[in-house]
Amino acid sequence: MTKLYGIPNCDTVKKARRWLEENGIAYEFFDFKKTPPTADLIETWLAQIPLETLLNKRGTTWRKLDAAAQAAAADQGGAVALMAENPSLIKRPVLAKDGQFYAGFSEVAYRAVFAV
Repeated sequence: MTKLYGIPNCDTVKKARRWLEENGIAYEFFDFKKTPPTADLIETWLAQIPLETLLNKRGTTWRKLDAAAQAAAADQGGAVALMAENPSLIKRPVLAKDGQFYAGFSEVAYRAVFAV
């Protein structure tokens, strides 16, 4: 089953969910606020998604972190701990399909993933 991870009120997550529904693709949604991803799950995503992509440094959550917390994200272990503690730092949505993981949403990318 296809899985989608994110925050329900995030505009990009809403676009991804709408696209999946409009294309008749069944998926299970995991709300970061209700079920934060574990460090192990984040490590699994990082096996396929570069850290620079998965760690969202453009959002307000990143900007609110102090310099020490931002510096801790310089290596993968520190970044994973930070993302597990603050799931809003993860680029959304994260899509899991057939053992493959993708971060963010674009209609072109989703068409390719689902061969639509």
